[in-house]
Amino acid sequence: MAGSGVYKDNPFPWKFVMPLYMGSTLNPINSSIIATALVPIALSLHIPVSKATLLITVLYLTCSIAQPTAGRLSKQFGPRRIFLCGIVMVLIGGLLGGVGYNFAMLIIARIFIGIGTSTAYPSAMLMICDRTKKAALQDPPGRVLGWLQVTSAATAAIGIPIGGLLVDKWGWRMTFLVNLPVAVTVLIIAIAWIPRDITLCKVKNVKEIIGDIDMIGIMCFTSTIILLLMFLLFLPEISMKILVILSCLIIVTIKWETTIKRPFIDIKMFLSNLALARTYLRFMLMTLCMYTVLYGITTWLESTRAVSPAYIGLLMLPMSVISALVMEPVSKRNLVKKPLIISSILTIFASWAILLINMQTELYYIMCITFLFGIAMGLMLSANQTALYMQSSENDIGVTAGLFRTFGYVGSIGYSALISTVFTPAVTDSGMREAALLMIIIGFVCLILTVMDRKISR
Repeated sequence: MAGSGVYKDNPFPWKFVMPLYMGSTLNPINSSIIATALVPIALSLHIPVSKATLLITVLYLTCSIAQPTAGRLSKQFGPRRIFLCGIVMVLIGGLLGGVGYNFAMLIIARIFIGIGTSTAYPSAMLMICDRTKKAALQDPPGRVLGWLQVTSAATAAIGIPIGGLLVDKWGWRMTFLVNLPVAVTVLIIAIAWIPRDITLCKVKNVKEIIGDIDMIGIMCFTSTIILLLMFLLFLPEISMKILVILSCLIIVTIKWETTIKRPFIDIKMFLSNLALARTYLRFMLMTLCMYTVLYGITTWLESTRAVSPAYIGLLMLPMSVISALVMEPVSKRNLVKKPLIISSILTIFASWAILLINMQTELYYIMCITFLFGIAMGLMLSANQTALYMQSSENDIGVTAGLFRTFGYVGSIGYSALISTVFTPAVTDSGMREAALLMIIIGFVCLILTVMDRKISR
């Protein structure tokens, strides 16, 4: 491992950050690339499109659990080791999905991909924080954090046009197989360019390992997320049975996590760091809006306008381009409050514009809406990530970064519930407008949360 002098001269050389950036693209691109493949998968496997959407939901569910778990494991066993293990799991998942002959195999493939891609972000944040400390930097490394988010957000939206082209040219299996060359490349350069973890885990036996990573806490959290997903998917019908069980499980989880020394979810940290809790809440709500646009408009266009997957991908491309262009300067300057305010206002305005769309709406108008959401997404992602870095302690950055992504995936799960509600029994213009009304409300909530928050930097 390089010494502190090298860290001070150049703490973040391109060979070090390149594997982190490439690894961070695997999760968002797998989240979005399948959007244009859902209808072809449903036709190929003779299942309803509504059932095919479980491929999206299962990835969100897996990632929401695996992200903070990966953060804890990175702290315990070393971020490089966990990063590399994750890439191997992506390879397995991509191969399984590429040769899968039934829906169950595709679900298993998405679980492998979800677990594998979840290791990249929390382990990268831990490695970046460690280098920042060794280089004795006083401010967050805004440029490095910015590009970590730029690569993630850009590939999330670029995944739709890439998926559309792959599906049109080679079929839906390529949305899984595309992971193979990317993951192999990341694995090779990560082994070559990321320095080895300094120390091995000092836990001596299985019992100590289970205690240190809080397996009971992980199981409680997993059960809570699964029940939350079930509750949301039943909406607008309220399942009182699930609600009661979910409420009891939340109480049990809080009770357990506040009584052990090394909790998986540090409840006391949330209570003592309300600024971080508000950052999580803002990120969750805004992610719900962004995914509603990303997938909701895609589904609406494909179902009501019979637009081809490739054309839909190109239509959504400006959203990814503008979000990437916006992120870098905001992150470089470590800006937080003003970008969050502007992001909320743009979300409100763009959601209002969705109220005016119908089957006769020109496609350029829809592209303008996605363009505005692209700006909002870029501002929101970069500002919230900077806030996360500033509000997290050095020892907890891996877990807090994982939880940051978890709250994003809870927002994504909320999107699934929202879309399944407004698009039942069919995808319609009125359903899209109902989603827009909810996004307007969320935009106002986020605006109030930001304006009234005195703990975030201006």
